[in-house]
Amino acid sequence: MEGLALRPLSAASRLSLRRLSVKPSPLLPPSIAVPSHRYSSPSVRSLSFCSPLVKRIRFTTRASSSAPASPRNDAGKPPDTSLVSPQGAKLLPLLFSVLIGLSVRFLIPRPAQVTSQAWQLLSVFLFTVAGLVLGPLPVGAWAFIGLTVSVVTRTLPFATAFGAFTNELIWLIAISFFFARGFIKTGLGDRIATYFVKWLGKSTLGLSYGLTFCEALMGLIMPATTARAGGVFLPVIKSLSLSAGSMPGDPSSRKLGAFLLQSQLQCAGSSGALLLTSAAQNLLCLKLARELGVVFANPWVSWFKIASLPAFVSLLCTPLIVYKLYPPEMKHTPDAPIVAARKLQQLGPITRNEWTMLGSMVLTVSLWVFGEAVGIPSVVAAMVGLCTLLLMGVVNWDDCLSDKTAWDSLTWFAVLVGMAGQLTNLGVVAWMSDCVAKMLQSLTLSWPASFAILQGSYFFLHYLFASQTGHAGALYPAFLAMQLAAGVPTVLAALCLAFNNNLFGALTHYSSGPAALYYGAGYIDLRDMFRVGFIMGLVQAVIWGVVGSFWWKFLGLY
Repeated sequence: MEGLALRPLSAASRLSLRRLSVKPSPLLPPSIAVPSHRYSSPSVRSLSFCSPLVKRIRFTTRASSSAPASPRNDAGKPPDTSLVSPQGAKLLPLLFSVLIGLSVRFLIPRPAQVTSQAWQLLSVFLFTVAGLVLGPLPVGAWAFIGLTVSVVTRTLPFATAFGAFTNELIWLIAISFFFARGFIKTGLGDRIATYFVKWLGKSTLGLSYGLTFCEALMGLIMPATTARAGGVFLPVIKSLSLSAGSMPGDPSSRKLGAFLLQSQLQCAGSSGALLLTSAAQNLLCLKLARELGVVFANPWVSWFKIASLPAFVSLLCTPLIVYKLYPPEMKHTPDAPIVAARKLQQLGPITRNEWTMLGSMVLTVSLWVFGEAVGIPSVVAAMVGLCTLLLMGVVNWDDCLSDKTAWDSLTWFAVLVGMAGQLTNLGVVAWMSDCVAKMLQSLTLSWPASFAILQGSYFFLHYLFASQTGHAGALYPAFLAMQLAAGVPTVLAALCLAFNNNLFGALTHYSSGPAALYYGAGYIDLRDMFRVGFIMGLVQAVIWGVVGSFWWKFLGLY
């Protein structure tokens, strides 16, 4: 394997790393390759790594091995900047975001019911949301800019602007990412998925069901959809596809890999909606609902009871529907259980760290279920579980510090939750909901009709968002308030919006973290991504709407 050649500044002493030979371990699944044209800077051609434990890393550069690493070459000329990615904000998205904020602040007349501070905060909030959609900067950086603008313009005091960083939900989300890192690091996720392949993998459809049920189960012990997709299921699916001769970016991709990835993505929404702790956006929605006065006595149990029947029906139907809509060329996979059994034999018995990880998650989930009865909040239960992993050495503090996704999520979740909460406190959300409610009342619509219109609008507005949690932070409070004002039963309105936050994660290749990962594997065409995503979005709406209506009526929600 070709490596990098390095040259220090001094011409007298040169050190070159010419070749790095690594003998791959037979226990590792095939590496995940990230194409340079899509994910890397122009100077990096490819990156490959192995999951669950990173045993082999390969970098290949565009420059030759003699390329200098110093700022200037031997002739004293400045380096060629043509290969350097542009830095800073993208100008057009930045301009549009600023114009949206300024237009709301200075061009649109302020309603008499809204104070000047509230209207100014709304303009800053829309400026921030526009940037999250258009992407002039990474999400965390842009959220911090929005937070800074709110303080500089004296829209919010410093303590109020940063108050959401002490929110227990924000830290619960971050700790969930740390749990996921431990789950991947120990290899427990890979082992569990391999067992499902062994049990149900004789046919392509059975293989899809095995992976689907595995994801639903792992929602209990790995509360992060993106981590489950990237750390467990993408490596397993790619390994199975490659062994069957199904290659990414090739006509053979439809043989097996494209179907498995598409089926797994479409089922991920119902898996995420099944349990309160299966996805970070669930916890966010619960917190936002609480700020509007919707409180659940036992959140974890109530969520599972209300979501269970439509989620299970969806998980049973979705792989079969995708199988008909987007059929694989290979219908039978008789070798998959054999390969899985061989891999389990190579993995050997469960290690101490895997048992520790499993025990810690059982403890944490038990506290999530029964903690309310003994006065232990969800975030404290997660803290206890993480401390157990740290004390036992399954996860170390460097693992937590290096998890950029966790800290980035903590930052921009806090900004969105904080701004949304202040909009509610200042009366903006109430004013918006009253306007829409009056419009719906003028149309003489019943609450079920208003419910259907608002839920459908909330669902398909996700085409404008690149994040499920960003969508929830921006629109969930307003849509919930509008439904409450239209007379929709409280619990029904709050939870159905939260379920939607999971179900629209497969609409496009940018709708969610799992969607970006599965599309990035190179098996699914962009046209098929949008086509199947839209059709399955309608299918999920029918399944959850029809089955859910009967189930929720039986539970007495309306």
